[in-house]
Amino acid sequence: MDTVPSWAALLVFIAMNCAAAASGLIFRPGQWYQRLDKPPWTPPNWLFGPAWSLLYAASAAAGYLVWLSADAGELVLPLGLYALQLALNAAWSGIFFGMRRPDLAFGELVLLWLAIVATIFAFWPVRGDAALLLVPYLAWVTFAGALNFSVWRRNRAELDAAA
Repeated sequence: MDTVPSWAALLVFIAMNCAAAASGLIFRPGQWYQRLDKPPWTPPNWLFGPAWSLLYAASAAAGYLVWLSADAGELVLPLGLYALQLALNAAWSGIFFGMRRPDLAFGELVLLWLAIVATIFAFWPVRGDAALLLVPYLAWVTFAGALNFSVWRRNRAELDAAA
């Protein structure tokens, strides 16, 4: 798009992903999460920060590449879905850690997964490489969904009693 300088658009995509990431900084795991029964395949806590940093960087790059490659009229659906998946991404930490509701967080994560898939399909005809940049994100969210589900199921009695 010619009306916005490309460097400004890149900054917008970076800012959007930083805003989504901020939810994870606001709603931290804390002692509550440490006490939960987690499956043995739970990654170490230190891995989440670097993994999400790379995924958010790839997401920002993907959105920017699509923005560069499409006419304004062609951007509504792909970037609308992109914004939706970022909003759902941002909401997950507040639901899981803030509200301490792994059950609701799992349902929300299913919606996030579907939004990422839809974004990949919407990006593909515009910019295939941008769509492919979101595949590791989809894989990580798939893994996170399995982990979320397992934590919810393993701790269901305690979580139900606390609600």
